[in-house]
Amino acid sequence: MDPRIPRLRRKLATIPFLPLRSHSFGEEHHQFRLGPKLTESRVAAFEAEHDIALPYAYRQFLTHIGGSGAAPFYGVMPLVRWSVLVMNPAGEPGAPRGFNVTDRETRESDVFLHIIEMGCTDVCVLEVTGPLTGRVLTGNSDGHWGPNVSSATDFLDWYERWLNQMNDGRDNRALELTSPRLRAHPNRHRLAPKI
Repeated sequence: MDPRIPRLRRKLATIPFLPLRSHSFGEEHHQFRLGPKLTESRVAAFEAEHDIALPYAYRQFLTHIGGSGAAPFYGVMPLVRWSVLVMNPAGEPGAPRGFNVTDRETRESDVFLHIIEMGCTDVCVLEVTGPLTGRVLTGNSDGHWGPNVSSATDFLDWYERWLNQMNDGRDNRALELTSPRLRAHPNRHRLAPKI
């Protein structure tokens, strides 16, 4: 088991009870609860079905913390809702790129797994093949914005950043965190810094 797992469990257990923590968009949906952990055999069956290998840190999260639930935005989606995606081909230079659902027969490029629901057509994905394997990206499936690559080295680091910044009462638009100070301000929608 990854040594970060016990620390993440402890942090997640305390977050809902901290009076000065940040508000996390979507927390009303998951309420900081986790779904059942996935068995190694269930993860292996998913990998075989889709001809992919889940990155180590994400596999550790699923098998030792929870198979769905508490995470940024609306939380980690259950396995039955995951989608295997590819990034749309590049258009004009500098134009944002979206994501399309793919199957194993039509893949010709890097593969992403849609793991977290953000709402509307926004997606939070994990790269499973390619130069950013294991990294979390956010974007819009229609290509209206993004994709933005997290600086966290893997899913567990990304998840811990979310917990730490919420614990510290910080604002973070990339993770949709709102500090208690900003939540209390009458013009809070104009004050949030873009990160």
